[in-house]
Amino acid sequence: MVRLGGGRSDSGLLTLDEAAADAVSRVHPVAGALVLPLAESDGHVLAQALVAPRDLPPFANSAVDGYAVRFADLTTSAATSLPILGRTMAGEAPAALEHGAWRIFTGAPVPEGADTIVMQEDAVASDGAVVLPAGIRRGANLRSAGEDVARGQAILPAGRRLRPQDLGLLAALGLADVTVRRRPRVALFSTGDELTEPGQALAPAAIYDANRAMLRALLARAGAETVDLGILRDEAGGLEQRLREAAAECDLVLTSGGVSVGEADHVRDAVIACGTLDLWRVAIKPGKPIAIGSVAGTPFVGLPGNPVAVFVGFAFVARPLLARLAGETYAPPSAQLVRLGFSHAKKPGRREFLRVSLEQDGEGVTIARRHSGEGAGSLASLAQSDGLVVLAEEIARVEAGGAVPFLPYADLF
Repeated sequence: MVRLGGGRSDSGLLTLDEAAADAVSRVHPVAGALVLPLAESDGHVLAQALVAPRDLPPFANSAVDGYAVRFADLTTSAATSLPILGRTMAGEAPAALEHGAWRIFTGAPVPEGADTIVMQEDAVASDGAVVLPAGIRRGANLRSAGEDVARGQAILPAGRRLRPQDLGLLAALGLADVTVRRRPRVALFSTGDELTEPGQALAPAAIYDANRAMLRALLARAGAETVDLGILRDEAGGLEQRLREAAAECDLVLTSGGVSVGEADHVRDAVIACGTLDLWRVAIKPGKPIAIGSVAGTPFVGLPGNPVAVFVGFAFVARPLLARLAGETYAPPSAQLVRLGFSHAKKPGRREFLRVSLEQDGEGVTIARRHSGEGAGSLASLAQSDGLVVLAEEIARVEAGGAVPFLPYADLF
């Protein structure tokens, strides 16, 4: 695994690893499980470990179109001619084979007594007999019962977030439904008098609310159920009541904006009034102001207002916290090394995330090119790049041509 960081932070600031670990330590998996049809279980977290109820494949079958034979009937040093005694397609049950060859097709059950399959491309059939070449290996092209999965074998652990390939395995084993954990319910809202819902007329000095749209999608990819509370205005009186209501019905309260120390950042005061708040100044760029606390006993995460900072804060703090809430066995994504197509200086003591796109140079080497939009408010830099170059806390400068860790967006969620 490529190292992403873990050095000393700016004085008085938590490192990103410390912040994420502390956030995760404050929550526990939500209670409750449900049985879902297999077709509806993608992305849900298994509530219990699964073992195979039967062998897979359930019977010995052919991996190719060809001829089933007994290896003992073959001449090892020369070609062998055997009579063709029968034919079996997939879905048919063959008779036993005592001597000779049996025409067989891919996936068809192997006749009892046969232990080797000769590919039809290697055989010559005519007048009810088939000539098989020398040098056939015992057991060739035969898939044994239980070869993929044996009955009683552990197949998927509790805490696994189900993927399409997992569903394929469970379906092949005949499972029609699966017991999964309840998804965490997350109350989501944005704050700011300047925000307007997309699709509505835009007043002077107003902007559209982009963070909530992005966070709804990120929450869905993280397996959460979102309760969208819309935009809350910067009014100290109403925020506390809305926070209490959200906390009463959800497992996590998630906001963007309003957790700094400005005069209009009322979320911070409202959270303190009805719960606790640790205003973390995390040693990262972008995304330093991330708030973690609780509202009436329900975990609270306050992300910054700038969209790129929201994205980074969610990916590296909120995402592992949500995994813990969901009961998911979670491992941070592994980075790959890429070559820088630019030089960059940074402040030591903080981890920095640079938005880059990848391209191949003339020699086939992967090069990271930095997006021209460098600000924490540049949504285009997220949409038009491939992922994040990660510069560890102790680094002060990187030069073009150097190898650095890279995280594709697709691996973060």
